[in-house]
Amino acid sequence: MRRMQAIIYGLSGPALTDAERAFFRDANPAGYILFARNCVDRAQMRRLTDELRALDGRDDLPVLIDQEGGRVARMRPPEWPAFPAAEAFARLYEKAPMSAIEAARANAEAIALLLREVGVTVDCLPLLDVRQPGASDIIGDRALGAEPMQVAALGRAVLDGLQAGGAVGVVKHMPGHGRALVDSHKTLPVVPAGEEALATDLEPFRSLAWAPMGMTAHVVYEAWDAERPGSLSPTVIGEIIRRRIGFDGFLMSDDLGMHALSGTQAERARGVVEAGCDVGLHCNGVMADMEDAASAAPALSERGRERLERAMATVAGIAPADSVEALLEKRDALLAYA
Repeated sequence: MRRMQAIIYGLSGPALTDAERAFFRDANPAGYILFARNCVDRAQMRRLTDELRALDGRDDLPVLIDQEGGRVARMRPPEWPAFPAAEAFARLYEKAPMSAIEAARANAEAIALLLREVGVTVDCLPLLDVRQPGASDIIGDRALGAEPMQVAALGRAVLDGLQAGGAVGVVKHMPGHGRALVDSHKTLPVVPAGEEALATDLEPFRSLAWAPMGMTAHVVYEAWDAERPGSLSPTVIGEIIRRRIGFDGFLMSDDLGMHALSGTQAERARGVVEAGCDVGLHCNGVMADMEDAASAAPALSERGRERLERAMATVAGIAPADSVEALLEKRDALLAYA
């Protein structure tokens, strides 16, 4: 069996360059992630994802995207419909929980159908971060609420909707980004909260520990490891995510290019896997950075490969029953009650 690199790469633009083809063929990464720079229209995206699969030779190749809704959406109007931020479902939940759950499920299924049409198989959604007053806006309206049971209920609806539409969901940002006072894209958040407070943040992740995929947070939790961010901490990954939460799904780091992390791309790519992530997530599509990361990225472990295959199998053979239009109509009718 050919060695698979324990990393997921981004791409530079709407079509593969010759240099990318050669690099990806040699690296054989675990998967790819797309951003707005890669999303022009339906036909272009389908050509791109078809080429990635042909290059790789794997029918179950994970092609990821962050298609949350609101301010985090890579596929945007006018080519694709706009989707609401998670806060819309959180507001409805306060008035009509069951309606909010069904609206969130329909919304996620509609997203998945649009992703499936262009060959994207994994959506980095839902956020299970419990919203906290005074925290950084990096989570903000992306959160499903400030109460753990609500976040878990809506998060499950999102996972169910994505799967019904043929996309694998990713719970993030484990073990919780809701208390961060700064944006981890720009600097390293340090959370001084104690065990009792942090236990609240773990609750949605524990409730949905069966999720097929998860993503770590680049956040220092002083109660667990005062020296290293969660993505680089064997304690946070091994003791908190794998044991206390009980998550045995496919675990990826957050973006290795974020300024919360220090060191070279090679050090980061090696470090997150050594800490216990199955793969590192390398998003920027810059060839020099990818080559640096590839120089040290380990092979995907046998256990990691099994987790990945298990996750992708959850959407194998899915035959969606509803149309995007019907799902959006249902969602909007429910959200009108908020």
